[in-house]
Amino acid sequence: MRRLILPLALVMATGLAACEKKDDPGAAIAQAKTVEVDAEFGEKVRAYLIQNPEVLVEVSNALQLKQMADAEKAVEDGFRRHKVELQRDRRDFVINPNGKVTVVQFYDYNCGYCKVVAPEVLEMARTNPNVRFVFKDFTLGNFGPTSEYAAAAARALGDKGLFADSHAEMMSRKPLTDEMVDDLLRRNGIDPAAVRRLEASAPQQQYLADVRTLAKDLGIDGTPAFFVEGDFISGARPEEIKAAIAKALSGK
Repeated sequence: MRRLILPLALVMATGLAACEKKDDPGAAIAQAKTVEVDAEFGEKVRAYLIQNPEVLVEVSNALQLKQMADAEKAVEDGFRRHKVELQRDRRDFVINPNGKVTVVQFYDYNCGYCKVVAPEVLEMARTNPNVRFVFKDFTLGNFGPTSEYAAAAARALGDKGLFADSHAEMMSRKPLTDEMVDDLLRRNGIDPAAVRRLEASAPQQQYLADVRTLAKDLGIDGTPAFFVEGDFISGARPEEIKAAIAKALSGK
């Protein structure tokens, strides 16, 4: 017998070895485990896969879907552990605070996909007064320093009852710059220098750090990300958000 490196498709089909979870299904195929098999059998499998390469595509797609499902389940399990921090942190911005169903969004003011979905999220909030919409500033740092300045501006504007309108305006700017934030603040009677001090303050920095920690504990590493009660939705997928809201409201 000699050692052959079998493709992941064969490993999965024959149950000869367990697959390691990879971020990239293609990498998983390239790095399949080495197993001891009869050379003649291995050559037959190789010939079959060469003649039917679509099998590898099917397996790769199936693996990717499974990984996504596993990841979403892990996040939804985290929801049960962190429900209070997710839904009832007094520092978060909330629209429809008396709603019976809660939607939580993690976002960044310079995330492109957050900007795409923002108008629909705000419209959902407007048309569903019995649904609480909770907004969490999840500033990863990869969208530039304006994100943290905008988060502080949103807090200052929110304290004046202007969160929804200012959120909509900042999300509409592609990209949002410090100068745009300054202009928004001045138009609403707020000194940008005061917001700079708020941005650097210990409470504001602690809030942003707490959101990052919560996201990490939940396995969330990007924006936008939503919880509709216990259902987790990653990305700008408004139809799925609406469906999850309808399900939550129906009590199913």
